Amino acid sequence: LADFQKIFIDGKSLAPTVDDNSERKLSKKEPAKHERQKAAASAAAAVSAFALEGDEDPLRTNYGDITLKEFASSKPISGKKKRTLVQDLNDGLKGNMVVVRGRAQAIRAVGKKMAFLVVRRRGCTVQCVLTVSQDLVSSQMVKFATSLSRESIIEIEGLVSVPAQPITGATQQVEIQVRKLYCVDRAVPTLPFNFDDAARSEADIEKALQAGEQLVRVNQGTRLNYRFLDIPLISEFSAFSIKFRNNRISLVPTIFCHFLESEDFFGIHTPKTLAGSSEGGSAVFRLDYKGTSACLAQSPQLHKQLSIVSDFDRVFEIGPEAGVEVDPLGDLSTETERKLGQLILEKYDTEFYILYCYPLSVRPFYTMPSHDGEEIISGGQRVHVADLLREHAQACGIDVTSKTIATYIDSFRYGTAPHGGFGVGLERVVMLFCAPNNIRKTSLFPRDPQRIVP
Repeated sequence: LADFQKIFIDGKSLAPTVDDNSERKLSKKEPAKHERQKAAASAAAAVSAFALEGDEDPLRTNYGDITLKEFASSKPISGKKKRTLVQDLNDGLKGNMVVVRGRAQAIRAVGKKMAFLVVRRRGCTVQCVLTVSQDLVSSQMVKFATSLSRESIIEIEGLVSVPAQPITGATQQVEIQVRKLYCVDRAVPTLPFNFDDAARSEADIEKALQAGEQLVRVNQGTRLNYRFLDIPLISEFSAFSIKFRNNRISLVPTIFCHFLESEDFFGIHTPKTLAGSSEGGSAVFRLDYKGTSACLAQSPQLHKQLSIVSDFDRVFEIGPEAGVEVDPLGDLSTETERKLGQLILEKYDTEFYILYCYPLSVRPFYTMPSHDGEEIISGGQRVHVADLLREHAQACGIDVTSKTIATYIDSFRYGTAPHGGFGVGLERVVMLFCAPNNIRKTSLFPRDPQRIVP
């Protein structure tokens, strides 16, 4: 692209000429590069020709690419008209002019005088129609619409209409008769995966397989690598409409907050950097904090208990988990839990069970043992006696002289009521409601032992 830009700016030939003899000498990689240059040159020539053609159009101000100068202007693209969200488009707006901004999900030409655009925003879609008519839509405008690449950000001004037949290709049951069309930002022509393939649900793919039809399944690794493109797909958006409603509010945490606050819990925010060590002992991420040894907190546990010492009685915090790789023998994996559930169902004819008697060695040092040495419950009661807490910490190999741990233990020397607590994985709650086949689909940007991007 850099070579092409230089060629174009210098005013030389858009497509580098290569004679037959030199072309035979190209290395294995050069033909592909040569083809890319030719394709880029061809695209630039088409855009240039289109621009010249557009100059002759009396309606040319009603469409086109927004320039950087126009972005810098304080005047909005749509003038004084307020934009309408796609999700708010309904038959009550019939006959009204609206301005809509979103992504060009689908573009389809019907001859030279008509084109359809499907515009998507926040999981909702609307069908937009361009029909050549005098003083409203020119053939050049239709050509401009069909030249847009999918997923480009576009802004449309048009008249809302209600078709006689139900619309099957969009979520909104209205159409927009386009009068103005502007491209705010063009997406690259080639996307990393086909959006139609990625939008299919697992149920649709399995149904097709049973019918003997082979559908393309987009690799999960590819989808996670381009998570920012994968999230808006309608097949994924149902989970995020629960967990990240309208991309602003997280519904599941909100419900938790409302319930806990109704039970006299205080919502708190604890520090995420600690001096010295965390409750995880050596299994922490260490860093230098202005010359002082520090680490990232693995959980808000220590400061939640300090709040209990401060007589808050009941506290909670919603935040990210540590994401620490757990010893496979230190706890039950999901598959192990399922197998245990099957065994209990077969033996006791019940799907509900409570697992108790975890070895103290696989629990955090602040977990309170029961009077006979058995754990009360997972999450369970915390140790509120300073000497016992110190003893457990030393047994777990935790440096009790570090500032954070020492302060934490000493706080219990000033009188602390017995208390306990637990943690809930919100992604797992969403997974139970939406039933996706992988928990990564319920996380905005998931992390695991093999994934730290994007």
